[in-house]
Amino acid sequence: MSNKKIPVGVSNRHIHLTKEHLQILFGEGYELNVWKDLSQPGQYAAEEKVDVVGNKGTLSGVRVLGPVRNETQIEVSITDSFKLGVKVPLRNSGDIANTAGCKIVGPKGEVTIEKGLIVAARHIHMHTKDAAEFGVSDKDFVKVKVEGDRGLIFENVLVRVNEQFALEMHVDVDEGNAAGITKDTKVEII
Repeated sequence: MSNKKIPVGVSNRHIHLTKEHLQILFGEGYELNVWKDLSQPGQYAAEEKVDVVGNKGTLSGVRVLGPVRNETQIEVSITDSFKLGVKVPLRNSGDIANTAGCKIVGPKGEVTIEKGLIVAARHIHMHTKDAAEFGVSDKDFVKVKVEGDRGLIFENVLVRVNEQFALEMHVDVDEGNAAGITKDTKVEII
């Protein structure tokens, strides 16, 4: 196991849209506009935002991430799920079978999805070279230590390995706040 430290990204609520849903929400022929690149190659935060409407409340200004995907997926925190009034399951990104749905409102239209609302499980993106250095494989689970005043150990951290990935752990806002994570925080696998 490597002693190399891993950078951490705190992931706020966001949405991945299909091309079809993008067109309904923003207009026919609409293309996303890059606001800023994300740590994972080819991924970006778009300028566009939508509102996500649940049974009890609305999350306004939810950032769209690009590029478009094969299925629409919304990633929220547990705290967000309380505001929405929707029971949102903890899932790995992309695993949206039997998940909650909601309404999505854009500037040109709205879409009601039957599934796709998740609390994303914490995970580490690793390039294949990083995985070899850490002695882990795709879909392994590890424990991760966060140091500092609010230091803690995250268990059940999924490792995702791909030649396109850059090394970074992702946690949601609730987890990041609980551990006192900042943009400079680095963690280690134990």
